[in-house]
Amino acid sequence: MPENRGTADKSTAIRQDKQLKTERPRTPMKIIAGNANQPLCKAISRYLDVPLAKASIKRFADMEVFVDIDENIRGEDVFIIQPTSFPANDHMMELLITLDALRRSSARRITAVIPYFGYARQDRRTGSRTPITAKLVANLITTAGANRALMLDLHAGQIQGFFDIPTDNLIASPVFVPDMEQRFAGRDVMIVSPDIGGVVRARAIAKRLGVELAIIDKRREHAGVSEVMNVIGDVSGKTCILIDDIVDSAGTLCNAAVALMENGAEEVYSYVVHGVLSGSAVDRVEKSPIKKLITTDSIMASEASLKSDHFEQLTIAPLLGEAILRIAEDRSISALFK
Repeated sequence: MPENRGTADKSTAIRQDKQLKTERPRTPMKIIAGNANQPLCKAISRYLDVPLAKASIKRFADMEVFVDIDENIRGEDVFIIQPTSFPANDHMMELLITLDALRRSSARRITAVIPYFGYARQDRRTGSRTPITAKLVANLITTAGANRALMLDLHAGQIQGFFDIPTDNLIASPVFVPDMEQRFAGRDVMIVSPDIGGVVRARAIAKRLGVELAIIDKRREHAGVSEVMNVIGDVSGKTCILIDDIVDSAGTLCNAAVALMENGAEEVYSYVVHGVLSGSAVDRVEKSPIKKLITTDSIMASEASLKSDHFEQLTIAPLLGEAILRIAEDRSISALFK
């Protein structure tokens, strides 16, 4: 089983804020755990020293979702934690029905904490008669009863504007950068964006590390199929770190890794925020030049990835827990990333 590294002691901002937190009275809040990622919910609960509220999310015989909040939440500040990962539709319905239950139970404020926001890749029309599903989902979450939303590394920043409620979009760099500094100390590192769309995210991490940036020029001939065309930047003799927000089929990452090795890279690693890893993604990564694929635990690790030495998860529990605490206390979240 891959090592699950904690990050609370690696981020100065989070460490300092934990010290401040212990000096203040405990802020009243309720935390509801969805079924999508129970280990992450429990880790956030431990970080905040707030027990998970008693709630049941069950299924009827025909698989209808039924939610029962088993304790009083009237007038409470409530956080429901639920990534909408596989099976995306089931977990989305759990989130919506839980939000409705909380609203009808007279919660004072309801925050939807969605570590992985499904449907984020459908953020624009790609054809004449196609939907903008990310906007539809934002409307559903708002209508169901959320007063605000908290997410991690949205696929497209404009999705924040799809919500008509306050929405915070955290970034994973406070988790990734300390791990990179420790893991690659003394090596000649280059950060690589696997496509043009991820340049902003990769550049931000390269700036924090003080290293150079390379870009993969990619042409996608068909949906779900990517072809690497060119490497922009001199990667010869470098330890290359591919940065992305979502790894689904892993085709883009693996093709990028092959291109980097063909252009003289010494070795290739990858850090990806959300490890969707659908289909044969795990097998594809194992056969690729990628030595290690590191993701966060925004999505619960699959059995296949847990059994593989090529995968590792870093926890985002301290980052999300600190953001939840700051929301509850009406303090700045952006200060976490300065």
